Amino acid sequence: MAKDKVQFVCQECGAVYPRWQGRCNSCDAWNSIVEEVIKKTNKKEHIPSGMPIHLKDIEEGEFTRCSSGFSEMDRVLGGGIIPGSTILVGGSPGIGKSTLLLQISLKLAERGEKVLYVTGEESEQQIKIRAKRLGEIHGGLYLETETNTSHILASASNLKPGFIVIDSIQTMQNPELSSIPGSISQVRAAAQELVEFAKKNDIVVFMIGHITKGGVIAGPKVLEHTVDGVFYFEGDSNHEYRIIRAMKNRYGSTNELGIFEMTSSGLREVDNPSEFFMSSGENMGPGSVIIPAIEGTRPFLIEIQALVTPSAYGIPQRVVTGLNTKRVSLLCALLEKRVGIPLGTQDVFLNIVGGVQIEEPAIDLGVVMAIVSSFRDIPLKNKLVVCGEVGLNGEIRPVSHIPIRVKESARLGFKYFLLPHKNQAEISKNLGISLIDADSLFKAFREGLAGSSKQ
Repeated sequence: MAKDKVQFVCQECGAVYPRWQGRCNSCDAWNSIVEEVIKKTNKKEHIPSGMPIHLKDIEEGEFTRCSSGFSEMDRVLGGGIIPGSTILVGGSPGIGKSTLLLQISLKLAERGEKVLYVTGEESEQQIKIRAKRLGEIHGGLYLETETNTSHILASASNLKPGFIVIDSIQTMQNPELSSIPGSISQVRAAAQELVEFAKKNDIVVFMIGHITKGGVIAGPKVLEHTVDGVFYFEGDSNHEYRIIRAMKNRYGSTNELGIFEMTSSGLREVDNPSEFFMSSGENMGPGSVIIPAIEGTRPFLIEIQALVTPSAYGIPQRVVTGLNTKRVSLLCALLEKRVGIPLGTQDVFLNIVGGVQIEEPAIDLGVVMAIVSSFRDIPLKNKLVVCGEVGLNGEIRPVSHIPIRVKESARLGFKYFLLPHKNQAEISKNLGISLIDADSLFKAFREGLAGSSKQ
């Protein structure tokens, strides 16, 4: 009889230790290490299932994607759902993960698909009440309140659905393991069983994952390497918008994002995200700049606001929301060194309106213009859009996708577009917007700030 093995596993990062200790050496979490028992079985001789096949002899299969019912979700998935794929959706509590997947289930059932919705957190009555609020209930949607993976797979084998939703993976448990639900061992075992079932039966499995204190899905490496796609559903509780991003996608790009609005009747797709993240561009105060950002292949305009004020402390503050703090500090140092603006005695506060997070370097020029505009207390020209990367010598470097940025700005009624000099040649025709090219920060300030000729 094989003996069971005892190990100690960190519930935050999954690190394994031979004995208990108070702090995890991998993630520095305290009191996160839990004892888990691994039941051993007698080893059997492994018999090869077949001979290796030449790669050139393997026939190519065609993936037929099906729509989730949301074009925004399809965009993030890479064009739709691939049969047999396993998709993990993570997010903070109350952000709308269950609402999103329940709405997708309702839309799939409306098309005649058979969907099994498994919940380990809510009762059947709670799901029914929310489903009635979200839309019409169709006969193809089945509900099961269960946490035992063996029972779930048995039900799925009898029902033979095309889609399974697991809400949530942390509540699932394998009865053969002695560890509690939500532990690394249970999450690993449950996810592996579901993935194997999905691949064998060509069924799509959606799994909802909880977020840890560190802001990642619990059991991140275990689930990340197991599933086909990892998607984060994020947003601010103080705003109505929600964003879904792809962190891993075996069947599509990880650069796309989908934008939704949370309403009383569920999530609604946002066709024009620029409306959420910017003002009209007219008569904006000092420190406000409109920037055309790119996420994947989608352009949308955002508004950056800056506030520069004399520091009341010995060390000036750099408070940033929605931007890379280190990048902002670098741009502040560049303005002081190359332009001569004394930001060493000034507090700098930067914020992207709407709370969206943007990382691309094409917003550098907009950040610099916002800081200078606030410092000098001079607004930018009306209906002006700013785009460009700023080098360490103060030069304005070209950026990618400039034609679609200009086209989106013109579509929304802006009159001026301040862009890098080397990008001007990429705009082949008049789009109804005046192009202002600049190769240095001094020219950008002279052309972009209102009444700059007087300065």
